[in-house]
Parts: sequence; C-alpha cells; structure tokens
Amino acid sequence: MQLNPLALSLGDPAGVGPELIVQAWQQRAAEQLPPFLVAGGQGVLADAARAQGAGVAIVPIDEPGDALGVFAEGIPVLGAAGTGWRPGVPDSDGAWLAWESLKWATALARDGKACAIVTAPVSKAALTAVGFSFPGQTEFLAHACGIPESQAVMMLAGPNLRTVPLTIHCALADVPRLLSEDLIVSRGRAVAAALTRDFGIAHPRIAVTGLNPHAGEGGVFGREEIDLIAPAIARLRSEGIDASGPHPADALFAPHKRNSFDVALCMYHDQALIPVKALDFDSGVNVTLGLPIIRTSPDHGTAFDIAGKGLAHPGALIAAIRMAGEMATRRADTRTVDA
Repeated sequence: MQLNPLALSLGDPAGVGPELIVQAWQQRAAEQLPPFLVAGGQGVLADAARAQGAGVAIVPIDEPGDALGVFAEGIPVLGAAGTGWRPGVPDSDGAWLAWESLKWATALARDGKACAIVTAPVSKAALTAVGFSFPGQTEFLAHACGIPESQAVMMLAGPNLRTVPLTIHCALADVPRLLSEDLIVSRGRAVAAALTRDFGIAHPRIAVTGLNPHAGEGGVFGREEIDLIAPAIARLRSEGIDASGPHPADALFAPHKRNSFDVALCMYHDQALIPVKALDFDSGVNVTLGLPIIRTSPDHGTAFDIAGKGLAHPGALIAAIRMAGEMATRRADTRTVDA
C-alpha cells in the first residue's frame, strides 16, 4: 500500500533546518526514509544545497502526490522560489516563511494529502515578533486540528528513552499549581493509547516520576506525591493501565532502570527533556500525541550559531522522518484490518 508523502515544514530558514533537510534527502536510501515533500522554501533549499556542495536537485511540484514520482530525483518542494538562505541571520521575512510553511504542511496532513507532518525547528521569539500567538508549534497544531491544547501531549522519544512532560512551557514556580490528579490521569490514558496504536506496544508500562526530591520522602519534602500523584497512579491502574510510581526522578533514568518501563511520565519540562537530550541528543524525536494527524520533530532547536557552518548533524531529523513514516504505516495497517 503506497502512502501519501510526508510533509516537512521548513522551520526558520536562518537555522539549521534547510541544511538538515538536504542531508536527510541525501541519506534517504541508506536510512530507508519514506518519500517526503517540503512545504515552501524552494530558494532557501536550493541555496542550502549549493552551499554544501551537495549537488542536490530541488524539484518544484504542483500537487503533494507528485512527490512520489520525483523523490528519487531531488527534494520535492511546493510553492514559488521565494527568498534565499541567510544562515544565522533570523529576520521577519524568515519568520513569516516558517509560519506559512508550518500552516501549509499542517493543512496537507489534516486534509489527508500527506500521511504525516515533520516540523523543522523554529524560533519562538522570531515567530512571536510577527504575530504568532501560540507558545509553540504543538499548541498551534492542536488549534489547527480543532482540539483543545490540553489534549496535545508532547513525548520525547529516542533509542534509549521515551518521556512525557506533564507541564511544558511555564515557569518552574508554577508547576505545583498546574499539576492535578486529573491531568496525570488524562495524560496517562493518552500516552497508553498512543503507544499501542502508533508504536505497536500492546501493554505499555508507564513509570510516573515524583515532583520533589526522593519523590517527597513520605511527605518530608512535599505532599504532591501523596495528594496528587499516587492517587492518579491508582486510578490508572484501576483502568487496566500499567502505571507505577511515584519514582524518584534522580534514579529512574539509570541504565539498570530504563528497561523496566516504556515511557516516563514526568512532572515538568526539564525533568523529561534533560535525560532524553543527554542520552539521545542526535536521535531524539519530539512526537505530538493526541492529535488526529501524525506529527514529529527533531528534538533540538534552530541552532542559529552553527547554521551554514557544516556542523549540524541530521540524525534527529532523520529519526523524526523515519518515526513519522512508521507511525503512518501502523495507522494505515490498522485501518486496513478494521475495514
């Protein structure tokens, strides 16, 4: 069964996104990547390819389906040539292009013309300066798909570890106020369902961290574990979900512990992201669960400081493309069986 191509958004054109897209296409055969197209940015990608001496062709296409026939020849790109590549020099024109590319790629996935979306890194500051009103791409995707932001769940996935932060882009001081038993339960349900549907794990094991040092030490260092986290775990287990904890976060990610769970449900941003980036920086993928479409992204930023210098590593983008393709195939197989 031939799926529609993946849709890649360009990301901020002043960042490493364009050169990583070129490198990913160059490694498509060795990495067995599914066909993809890029929503906009012909001029940027052409400049990025020339700057790397890659000899990579940029192939303009009119319809998403055209990408399947030309993917072996070059990078299929929708839209006009537009602006050129100015690595390391973010500006408002580039932010607008990143936003337009994100909207376009999202619409293609939402309308079924692309089997998934893979988003290259953007600058939240640059987007905000041109009127982007969302905390990040995840929240925009939820809005574009017509679902509440609270239903979009961020999961970080690498070869060694998967984690989900319960609270994301907020001040650390606000985390205890934002946590609730219902939030933990709803996230646990969404994660368990997604791991079964999109990752083929029949009975996911969810390890839930504590918030405080030593998971509160029986209330000595805080009561969130007693009042919120343990009751949420009990509710999940009563629903047949294999949840455990609260686990002290400083010990959960040790090598001898990582094989005991399939995903760690963490209380705040850095508690989830630090271990993934320490273990899988060049292969970590940001996956948005809970959407009607599939979305992945490399788990790193725009890296303006190294853009255009030949230092950027495509591993995380390649992993994001591969994972999006695998998820799309599983969903298609499930629909075929159900039919």
